[in-house]
Amino acid sequence: MTTPEQAPDRVPGPGPGPEEGSGMAPDAGLERWRLVLGAAAERHTGQPGPADAGRDAALDWLYGRDPDLTRRGMRRSGSTPRTGGDGPSAVTAVDWLDDIHRLFPKETVERLERDAVEKYGIQEIVTDPAVLERVEPSQTLLRAVLRTRHLMNPQVLRLARRIVESVVRQLMARLQPEIRRAFHGTRSRRPSRVPLARDFDFRQTVKANLAHYQPDERRLLIERAHFHSRTRRHVTQWQLILLVDQSGSMAGSVIHSAVTAACLWGLPGLKTHLVAFDTQVVDLTSDVTDPVELLMRVQLGGGTDIARAVEYGAGLVENPRRTVVALITDFYEGGDPYRLVRAVRGLVEQGSTVLGLAALDEDADPDYDRVTAGKLAAAGAHIGAMTPGRLAEFVAERLGR
Repeated sequence: MTTPEQAPDRVPGPGPGPEEGSGMAPDAGLERWRLVLGAAAERHTGQPGPADAGRDAALDWLYGRDPDLTRRGMRRSGSTPRTGGDGPSAVTAVDWLDDIHRLFPKETVERLERDAVEKYGIQEIVTDPAVLERVEPSQTLLRAVLRTRHLMNPQVLRLARRIVESVVRQLMARLQPEIRRAFHGTRSRRPSRVPLARDFDFRQTVKANLAHYQPDERRLLIERAHFHSRTRRHVTQWQLILLVDQSGSMAGSVIHSAVTAACLWGLPGLKTHLVAFDTQVVDLTSDVTDPVELLMRVQLGGGTDIARAVEYGAGLVENPRRTVVALITDFYEGGDPYRLVRAVRGLVEQGSTVLGLAALDEDADPDYDRVTAGKLAAAGAHIGAMTPGRLAEFVAERLGR
């Protein structure tokens, strides 16, 4: 087996990298691995070239603080504590943000900022005015603002509001057309001449083109696709009651719930409520038209009493058979689980549709208590995870009945 030391023409050893006098062209793959693995890999990859030295320092500033490196007896090049003397000054969060925006593409910057805030708890990124003036708004930073809002003085809050406004504006622009489109009309059995993917009639298309099936190739040739038409709904009043868990793990769902409620507000035939809860219940319906102000009122963290929230939602129901109650939570009940099941069963038995959503965001990637969720499913709730657009489609289909 050939070792790196036996193959100097492929892998430079310690010392100057291939760009510093070896005469060899830099190996892009090795340089990438050097950035990923850190200084511990230099014996096999060589030192980073001038073009990657800045990137390596920026990555080291963040990932060099990982405690797992110490447990494994490893130390990245920049993780040695600084002492007094005439050495270089310590890199601040402001310096680091400037560096990564200069050195990395946008997708990488977003990942680095997310790790800085969520993995390593570098709160200066959302509590230091100098940093907030430079940072690029993103959903990661918005979640961090919601989690640390209680630490901010009025000046920092004003700067943090810029992040909230920017991200909400981006989400509204992306989600509003998708959500509103779901309410343009329900599909009917009548065919349509308008070829829209969401109205594609799979069954009728296959049936109409069976004569063109090619058994040797096991392929069906589609000469003509069929589509459903959509009918206008009668404007009959429905209620959508969004009950949103504002515990820390549900930050993404809180953000998307606020924006979804704002997008749904004012639609003909739909009355939308938004209620946030932890151990207390706060009705935010009056602020739905201003999701920025609504999110600035949210306080993430604390305990969870889901049963209390469901009971409050039940009190808002006007016509049970024309009500959708969407309970957005991780189902980790801090109150009485039997009381929770009883409240959900009561809503279902009176005719309301109950959705239990472990996530309401673009990823729809849930992390939840499956035992409690299973009990609610047995009581008649629909359990799952949805994107805001899918929730809108679900509600729209109910309104069309």
